Amino acid sequence: MVRWMKIDNEIQAQEAIDLWRQDPLRAQLSNLQKGIESLELGQMYYEQKDNTQGGERLGRCIQILVARKAELDK
Repeated sequence: MVRWMKIDNEIQAQEAIDLWRQDPLRAQLSNLQKGIESLELGQMYYEQKDNTQGGERLGRCIQILVARKAELDK
């Protein structure tokens, strides 16, 4: 089951992970990958606009999702 959630900060990243925990492993991995890719695009946008704070915030969100994905990949 694919559940999408907008992620703009670290709290939302953790809330998304908590929501996705209810889903089967494959769906969790898919949601995490899509979230990471979306955040990477957002981070590039912020970098183009010289918004360092926004880019760093999304970078921290990416780290949270990557860490959860690594847990599931074990």
